[in-house]
Amino acid sequence: MTIQESGTARPAGRPRSEKAEKAIIEATLDLIGEGMGVSDLSIEAIASRAGVGKTTIYRRWSNKEDLVVDALATLKAPVPSLTGTSVRDDLIALLDAMRSESGVARNRCVMKIAMSEADRYPQLMDRFVKRAIEPRRQAMRSVIERGIANGELRADLDVSMGMAVLTGTMLWYTKWGPAGDLAPDLAERVVDVALAGMAP
Repeated sequence: MTIQESGTARPAGRPRSEKAEKAIIEATLDLIGEGMGVSDLSIEAIASRAGVGKTTIYRRWSNKEDLVVDALATLKAPVPSLTGTSVRDDLIALLDAMRSESGVARNRCVMKIAMSEADRYPQLMDRFVKRAIEPRRQAMRSVIERGIANGELRADLDVSMGMAVLTGTMLWYTKWGPAGDLAPDLAERVVDVALAGMAP
C-alpha cells in the first residue's frame, strides 16, 4: 500500500521503495501496539524493526511525528463510496467502515495507546484527526443534511447531535464495549435504532 503524501516535501533523489515504506509503517505500528508510546518511540527502534537504515526513514519522513501520523492514518479505511440512494444505506456504509477497521485487535490497541498521548502531542493528533477523521465527519454530516433536506430525517434534527449518537454508539462497541461483539450487522442495528429517533 502506497502511503499518501503527508504534506512534507520529499527531497529529490532515488525513488523510495514501497516495500521499505510498508516495512517502516508496519514496524511503527508494531512497536506502538506492543506498548511503546509515541514519546518512547525512536527512529532507531523503527529502523531496526523494519530492517532499514535511519537514512531510509529520513528520506521519506522529516521527523518521528510525521511518520506516526502516516502510520496511524493507514489504520483508517478510506471513506466508503456512498450511493446517495438512501440516508439509511449511506449511514450503514459509514459506520460499517468503523466496525471493520476495529475488528483487528492490533488496530484497537495501537489507537488506544496513541490516543492516550493526545495531550502530550496535540499537534500530531490534530494532524491525524484532520487527515483521517475529518473526511468521515464531513461525509456523515452531508448524509444527514441531505436526509433533512429530502424529508428522510426530521426537519428540526440537530445535525451534530445526530452524528454524536451514531458515532458515539459505534465507539462504545468498538473501543469500550464487550470484546468480540462486532457482529456483521452491528452498523445496521445501530443505524436503525438511531433513525427511530431521527426520522420524521
